[in-house]
Amino acid sequence: MAGYKFMVSASHCDETSKFTDPENMTMEIAMKKAYATFYSEKDDIIIGADTVVVCDGKALGKPQDKEQAADMLRMLSGKTHSVYTGVCLLRNGESECFCSKTDVTFYQLDESTIDWYVNTNEPMDKAGAYGIQGKGALLVEKIDGDYYNVVGLPIAKLNRKLKELLEDK
Repeated sequence: MAGYKFMVSASHCDETSKFTDPENMTMEIAMKKAYATFYSEKDDIIIGADTVVVCDGKALGKPQDKEQAADMLRMLSGKTHSVYTGVCLLRNGESECFCSKTDVTFYQLDESTIDWYVNTNEPMDKAGAYGIQGKGALLVEKIDGDYYNVVGLPIAKLNRKLKELLEDK
């Protein structure tokens, strides 16, 4: 979207954090992901990102099974929750991290809607058990903040940070 050429690479790193607050937790995991893929040429920029959904003070990662996905959706039903995405830019062994937050309000969900959505299998690899960019959009009443942050990468803020980094070259 921003015109950069890029390559996607899975990091396969430990995604635990010593932090409990979502901002620092997502930035730490994003940094781990960036360093886990640090094998590039010296001028390459590595971007690591991690997203967590927080509802009622509880961090929701990816569900382990359909039952856990349904439980997460019940928790989010009729409530506003926050989506945090930590991003780490790594270049020449130096990093800069930031975190973006978006508030998302779900409609009240009945059991048939939850069952339908869980059975699409869409929730299974998404933090908070939904994907706003897919069928999960039907669960969302409103958002306050960056839509792309909820998808998993706050592209407008990232683009600004990349421009700053490239200008400092």
